[in-house]
Amino acid sequence: MKNIKTTILFIFTFLLSFSPIFSQDHKPNEEQLTIQNLEARTQEYGNIAHQIWEYAELGYLETKSAGLLQSHLKKEGFIIKSGVAEIPTAFVAEFGSGYPIIGILAEYDALPGISQAAEPERKIIEKGGSGHACGHHLFGTGSVAAAVEVKNWLKRSGIKGTIRLYGTPAEEGGAGKVYMVRAGLLNDVDAVLHWHPGSKNGASAASSLANKSAKFRFYGKASHAASSPQRGRSALDAVEAMNYMANMMREHMQMESRMHYVITSGGEAPNVVPAYAEVFYYVRHPEMQAVRKLFDRLVKTAEGAAIGTETKMEYEVIHGVYNLLPNETLSEVMYKNLQTVGGVEYTKAEEEFAKKIIATFNREGLTPSDAKEIAPYTVSNRGKGGSTDVGDVSWMVPTAGMRSATWVPGTGAHSWQAVAAGGTDIGTKGMMVASKTIALTAIDLFKNPELCEKAKKELAKKRGKDFKYEAMLGDRKPPLDYRQ
Repeated sequence: MKNIKTTILFIFTFLLSFSPIFSQDHKPNEEQLTIQNLEARTQEYGNIAHQIWEYAELGYLETKSAGLLQSHLKKEGFIIKSGVAEIPTAFVAEFGSGYPIIGILAEYDALPGISQAAEPERKIIEKGGSGHACGHHLFGTGSVAAAVEVKNWLKRSGIKGTIRLYGTPAEEGGAGKVYMVRAGLLNDVDAVLHWHPGSKNGASAASSLANKSAKFRFYGKASHAASSPQRGRSALDAVEAMNYMANMMREHMQMESRMHYVITSGGEAPNVVPAYAEVFYYVRHPEMQAVRKLFDRLVKTAEGAAIGTETKMEYEVIHGVYNLLPNETLSEVMYKNLQTVGGVEYTKAEEEFAKKIIATFNREGLTPSDAKEIAPYTVSNRGKGGSTDVGDVSWMVPTAGMRSATWVPGTGAHSWQAVAAGGTDIGTKGMMVASKTIALTAIDLFKNPELCEKAKKELAKKRGKDFKYEAMLGDRKPPLDYRQ
């Protein structure tokens, strides 16, 4: 009897192997096909990202990086508009027609002074050189990969809609997206998706800090500091007086406020009274209106310093960004898709690389396997930490973002460790996690446009009925030379 049952089970299993439903070579569903298609192009997109990693071009100077991404998108059938918003390295790439219009953001600027080889110990490639310490080479390439796969899905499905890739330069202190928002380039978009490199995987509805920055310049009178000091008026004294008053002001700021500065010019020689000096300030807070008020107070300290030192003062707003306005409707969809995609799996060699990087942190409890984990979904309407020009986008269009483990667990942004991992397959793997998640999320929105309408209602409620967009950087033109 037992042998008869075994025989019947064998025959049944054999017949099932030829069934189109149970066969191992049955066609994958939409979700699986999207993931498989992107996985198959991992090496291709990894090569593009690594090329941009090697370029390491600073904000508004990303000519080769932006050109490489545009070239790929054009080859894939996108219509390209270059040099938008009066920025030579900003562009918009579009495919499809009609609504909904889903936007994907792409960054590609590097940071100055953080050159590093793709090795697990500090090794400078070029002294004083730049490096992708915030992983924007991955950000830009990964977003392009997602946009291309969504384009392919639109062609396969025959569903109407437009996928739009925004090439956004100079996120690091240049506020490239703010100028693009101000120029109205996102006015007709239904939803925006973005991501950022990190040391963890997550897709929560989180905010950020609003930020406004400016360079304060003081002009005095040069003189011999020993033989005729009475004839001089020190611009450096004015900078120091401003800094002293600003530091006293910290006692009377809101607890969540942040204010930091560097003296970018303080004179040439000790025996010459400096005729010119400059200090560069950042002001941050979880709410943009609080930043506006605090910045106005900072200007008063500069004016007082100029009066007290008999110098002349002028200031130039370099950039200003809103705090991120999280959208729970879109974030929930993105989190669901990130769970489907999963985290980053290391090879043995990558584990060894990661262990060496982790050893440089002097922190306990970190393991390479942490890259596989996905952080729990949370909602936080009060920002902390850093700032991003995605903030302005999020006040105009429903926006959702995520992070993926492109860096070794425990790595902080703007570090040599971030540059190192970003130049390896570890960075590429994390990038593809983001690409797959964003592509799946965009497809969900095309298939269910009612999600976009729900997200818009959420945005309108959070902004308030009296909201009117005014860029914190005013009407200034993009500071195309701010990194030169």
